[in-house]
Amino acid sequence: EVQLVESGGAMVQPGGALTLSCTASGFTFSSSGMTWVRQAPGKGPEWVAGITSDSGRTDYAGSVKGRFTLSRDNARNTLYLQMSSLKPEDTALYYCAAPWGVTITEVPPRRYWGQGTQVTVSS
Repeated sequence: EVQLVESGGAMVQPGGALTLSCTASGFTFSSSGMTWVRQAPGKGPEWVAGITSDSGRTDYAGSVKGRFTLSRDNARNTLYLQMSSLKPEDTALYYCAAPWGVTITEVPPRRYWGQGTQVTVSS
């Protein structure tokens, strides 16, 4: 069974930083590109960032470029999203997702997402 378990979400003040983690199981993590997707209340899902299986390429949405860093540790089956200079508009549920059937720059089908971790940026 494929499982993606996110952690690290929290409430932070504007300008703050957080690191999200995603632990994967049930598939060959080291052979799969991975992405982060977020969804704010009342809005559709937004692709945030993607990384290839060997970390050779990472891509970021324009809204987070320069502030977020995506990385992975294939030995630990873990994906990371380092977030800095957080803004209130970054508030959302953040999902780790496997981009099966799509590219690493697209929102994957919902069935390939984890359960999400909440990030709230507020003073």
